[in-house]
Amino acid sequence: MLQNIIRIFSKIDEMNPVYEAVSRLMKPMDYIAIILTPGEDKTSETVEWELSMLLNWVKQTYTLENDELMVNNLLNFSKGFWRGLFTCYDHYYIPRTNNDLEQFFRQTKASHRRITGLRNWNSYIVRNGEMIVLVNDALRQEHVISRLRSVSFSRYKARKAQWDQRLTCVILRKKFNRNTEGYLNDLEHKWNLLNS
Repeated sequence: MLQNIIRIFSKIDEMNPVYEAVSRLMKPMDYIAIILTPGEDKTSETVEWELSMLLNWVKQTYTLENDELMVNNLLNFSKGFWRGLFTCYDHYYIPRTNNDLEQFFRQTKASHRRITGLRNWNSYIVRNGEMIVLVNDALRQEHVISRLRSVSFSRYKARKAQWDQRLTCVILRKKFNRNTEGYLNDLEHKWNLLNS
């Protein structure tokens, strides 16, 4: 048994170069985690600037042949997520993590179940669109009434028309599926009115 322990600990020296290489490549990840950690004094602009400076530092510092894969992966991943990466620092009500997002959807579904008594909310969300989620989230935000009062009625009407337009095809499909004969008769009647 003692020989096995000695054999295991003797390999530590052999693994030291590998450990140092891995810990060297992990340093940028640690810095990124520190930069992206939410704080009260952080804004999207400052976090974006800090992260872009860090990525430039990584490009200049990690120039060895073995570093190329890590640098390319880091740059490609950050480029792919760049647009949505900093939104949560300026808008506190946007869920910051996947867990926060899942919790938000779970609360919205639970609210729907309490209102309707239905377990499945698919038809409800298809019929009413993302407006359900937006309204449910807005009701939890601070100062929502004062923010709504700042919107003019004409802007509200224009936005409402956009929402209605987006949902029109879903509503028409539902009408068609519910009563195909009646839907087609209604279309035919409207066509005849236009052409007469």
